[in-house]
Amino acid sequence: MKAFVEHLRKHGFCDLQVDGWPEDENPGASEIEAIAGPFAIEHTSIDTLPNQRRDSDWFGEAVSPLETVLSPLLQFRLRITFPYDAISAGQDWAAIREAIAAWIVRESGGLADGVHFIIVPGTTFESRISKDSGAEPALLFYREAADDPSLAVRVRDQVLRKTSKLARHSLQERKTVLLVESVDGSLMNQHKMLEALREGLKQLPAGIDQLWYVDGRRGFAPTFFDFTPFLGDDRNGLVPSNSNCSRRRHEASAPRLSCAR
Repeated sequence: MKAFVEHLRKHGFCDLQVDGWPEDENPGASEIEAIAGPFAIEHTSIDTLPNQRRDSDWFGEAVSPLETVLSPLLQFRLRITFPYDAISAGQDWAAIREAIAAWIVRESGGLADGVHFIIVPGTTFESRISKDSGAEPALLFYREAADDPSLAVRVRDQVLRKTSKLARHSLQERKTVLLVESVDGSLMNQHKMLEALREGLKQLPAGIDQLWYVDGRRGFAPTFFDFTPFLGDDRNGLVPSNSNCSRRRHEASAPRLSCAR
């Protein structure tokens, strides 16, 4: 939230700051997260796939220790990609981990460079295994997932749930802003999210004046994209909102605070 206010401050709202945290100041109440100057701001996070954060935790618990333990033993880059649902509740994750580790130690050294599709003994799923002897040695695990047809519906429902919070502030003549964030750097991007919002919403619901997408992938500073002009609009193309073109769109879609001293 503070990063978004800082972003606005750098793009024309030079005196903007967070003036209040209604959600924190009214525990238990259905309130928005922040008031900043003329803006009432709410935030929500979207999973690219249903239960993605839970499933990611399971996947990390099952295989991440292998990356740490075995990477120093390799003389090549080994990428192992599981089907998205390969790791689930009720499985013996320790047994899967031991089976993968045993195969890496015994068999991966003799594997030819390139891509191979292998059911590792002791597992029940086919893994895509890529070996590159010319790359920096490391063991890396990935998951592969098909697009989820429920994304547009889930995004729509999540946005609509936030509308009532923001609508109350719209009646107080504030500009209402909803931030839709994803921290999924591998499966989600601004184009995919905009497509899902257009499919699910068609246009901004009453009570939300602006909708921004936040690319909050871990390890990087968040990047902000103003989707407001694109919802209910036929224009194509999207660039980060810190570009000159996007800055002009932002200035046209929200009130300016004078920077004069």
